[in-house]
Amino acid sequence: MASLVQRRALLTAALGFMGLRWRQPVPPVVLTLAHWMNSWAGLGAVVTGMSAQGFNLELKEFPWGWRANFYPTGIAHSVVVGSAYEPTPWTAVQKAAGEALRRARTE
Repeated sequence: MASLVQRRALLTAALGFMGLRWRQPVPPVVLTLAHWMNSWAGLGAVVTGMSAQGFNLELKEFPWGWRANFYPTGIAHSVVVGSAYEPTPWTAVQKAAGEALRRARTE
């Protein structure tokens, strides 16, 4: 079983790959990761991973997109550590999770 530190590294790597712009042709493994991460199953995996790292998610749908906010577990939800507004729920969650992990690492 992977340690919490190893799980954080894997989550950070997956989110990092999703933020890269790839030249054509995109490697098949990257397409597979992107297909899975850009699905409800992938979103659930990110949320589960972030929960294990000590973050809660608030995800809301609006007429033109989705807002994802991550908060530290056990702290009032006025302390946002990662936030994103995007057209799809998975992109919003991925970007907000990446921001939360970066901020937690530097604080």
